[in-house]
Amino acid sequence: MSSRFSVKHFRMIYNRSANTHVPRTVTTMALAAGVLKIVAPQPGAIYPIHLLLAIVVLTITTTIYLALCRKTVYLVDYACFRPSFNLRCPKATFLEHAHLSSLLDDSTVNFIGTVLKRSEMSDETYVPPVLHYIEPYCGLYDARAEAESIVFSVTDDLLAKTCINRDAIGVLITTSSIFCPIPSIADMIVNRYKLRGDLCVMNLSGMACSASMTAVGLASNMLQVMPWGSHALIVSTETTGPGHYQGNTRSMQLPNILFRIGGVAKLLSTSRSKARFQLAHVTRIITAANNSAYRCAYQEEDEKGILGTRLTKDLMVVAGDALKDNLTASGPLVLPTAELLKFFFFDIVGKVLYWRKIRPYIPNFCVAFEHICIHVGGPAVISSIQRGLNLSDKHVEPSRMTLYRFGNQSAASVWYELAYIDAKGLMKKGDRVWMIGFGAGYECNTATWVCIQPSSCADGPWVDCINCYPVDISRKG
Repeated sequence: MSSRFSVKHFRMIYNRSANTHVPRTVTTMALAAGVLKIVAPQPGAIYPIHLLLAIVVLTITTTIYLALCRKTVYLVDYACFRPSFNLRCPKATFLEHAHLSSLLDDSTVNFIGTVLKRSEMSDETYVPPVLHYIEPYCGLYDARAEAESIVFSVTDDLLAKTCINRDAIGVLITTSSIFCPIPSIADMIVNRYKLRGDLCVMNLSGMACSASMTAVGLASNMLQVMPWGSHALIVSTETTGPGHYQGNTRSMQLPNILFRIGGVAKLLSTSRSKARFQLAHVTRIITAANNSAYRCAYQEEDEKGILGTRLTKDLMVVAGDALKDNLTASGPLVLPTAELLKFFFFDIVGKVLYWRKIRPYIPNFCVAFEHICIHVGGPAVISSIQRGLNLSDKHVEPSRMTLYRFGNQSAASVWYELAYIDAKGLMKKGDRVWMIGFGAGYECNTATWVCIQPSSCADGPWVDCINCYPVDISRKG
């Protein structure tokens, strides 16, 4: 057997083994030893041997570096769902349907009217077709039709924007908390777009408004063990029809009043080509070990056996505690050194002078981010985070305007906020974006993005109305 043939043989073995789950470092070192043993130094062949040794050492060094270094993940682009105008549901219509319903008593109708008045939502929000009936009933066919209308629309838009070959998609993750049909929503997408058969598919449910951030973290981890340049498609929506509550328990009526139709599709990749954002950090905090946190957003039946989702009075306290835990974990990753030193200094002084009850120092997160997208759980959630983090009105403008224009769209809401920033032309290269999501469990998930390339097109959910924003919500109420 010739030396040239042996080298080619070992190269083929290396390529095959490196693409499997065998550790790259062990594979490279073993094959390098085999090559050196076959191609032994002979008189008159010193220079080729030295060249081969240099190539082997470089290969080993590169392989070790790639094995130990985490791949950078990028957001190629995203697309938000744009509901048709016939799905618009003014607050007066919503309240009138409640009045005409034979299932709701007067106190419940009055409660709905009060919450609508304080919701800071406009008359331009949208609900699915089934909720336009006075006595809504959402069967399996209606729920599937609602889900398909959203996920197919956003996926079509995203594929058109990115011009990606469908066979390049190696990971598909879908999120929908309440509606989990058989086959799954992920299978709907695979069937519609004829995606490849070895696709890695994940279908997340029950995570509510934090699911989008969870999916980003999961996709990032999956891309680490896939070949460089792989793509992950994430589709998030919340079908509000199946979750509509028709009883008189006030805490279970809140999701009916606040949640609206929406969805988003995102394409992640380890290739920087055509990417718009770089993923810097994802931090996930789950507090389900605490009973109060676990049950603060809980799907159950009321005393009459009517299914719905209950939001307890502990929700705001639980959300605040979860956010504090998240900031403790993510703060050292995103805050400048000066802010960290101030925080540690006040923390030490507070422990030494414990009898003085010194207030803890709240880091200035405005110096770490140019844009902040807060989950639009409601005006109280946005105001609470604004006060707690000392944010300016400009920082919370995307959140308030998204709540006003589209309502609470669950996991997709932070992406409508990002679309608002893009539509306003506020995103610049190098800008840092902080997304904050809350969800059942109870969870607080955050993601940090760095802008690589601002949006080059004016298309999106705000395209036909961005010139009217921001609006003065205090006067609109």
